[in-house]
Amino acid sequence: MRIGAPGVEKTAVRVSDDTYVDVSDLAPDFDETFFGSGGLARLAGPVAERVAAGDVQPFGDQRIGAPIGRPHQILCIGLNYSDHAAETGQAVPAEPIVFNKSPNTLIGPDDDVRIPRGSTKTDWEVELGVVIGKRASYLDSPEAAADHIAGYVLVNDVSERAFQNERGGQWVKGKSAETFNPAGPWLATPDEIPDVRDLDMWLDVNGERRQTGTTKTMIFDPYFVVHYLSQFLVLEPGDLINTGTPPGVGLGMKPPVYLKPGDVMTLGIQHLGSARQRVVGPR
Repeated sequence: MRIGAPGVEKTAVRVSDDTYVDVSDLAPDFDETFFGSGGLARLAGPVAERVAAGDVQPFGDQRIGAPIGRPHQILCIGLNYSDHAAETGQAVPAEPIVFNKSPNTLIGPDDDVRIPRGSTKTDWEVELGVVIGKRASYLDSPEAAADHIAGYVLVNDVSERAFQNERGGQWVKGKSAETFNPAGPWLATPDEIPDVRDLDMWLDVNGERRQTGTTKTMIFDPYFVVHYLSQFLVLEPGDLINTGTPPGVGLGMKPPVYLKPGDVMTLGIQHLGSARQRVVGPR
């Protein structure tokens, strides 16, 4: 985890729902340098010693930031749930649909989401995020991809549908407004996830359930996605991949429903915690 004000977060390891261990003296940030140099393995011993010694702290009212520092890239997979593809009226893709988000969209799990200027169709998307732990290029197989995954994180792939679909077909335009990628509260390492292909996920808007899904309906699982992407580009340690959303987005409602200032999104994924984002108006 990363805890503190934006831009000055300190690194931490969650011990319980209420407590954490400060590891800022061991890891200045959870970024490319940390993941690429085997930082996760190096933390295990010192963290266990601190927990055993009772060197834990309460979260209190401290802000929780995104669990990783700003990555080189945020890559996304579109229409990656069979039931979501059905609700949009589109065919199940034969290969992953790939697009990107600007890395500076990354914010904490409970930070405000800001509607961009001129927006009328800002939408929600609960997603499983994959964080790369080791440089990946031309991986031999999906099975080989497992060794290149640092862990998993809850994300909200906030999207502006008019910018995405009605402004020349450039999805990145609908995905990259400021605050459009809340992530966290924590990154769970692969050993903490019993089966990444069987995780329940949900999202509410103003207390009403909008999305209920499971990674069981994912078309291309995280291992396939990491292997696939590595055939086209180099994945660097700390990079984030958003792997798609289950049904229940505003675009798929009849009639469509979109976010407005004052709305509150709450969302979660099994083993990855929950998040709460208030929607605010344009600057």
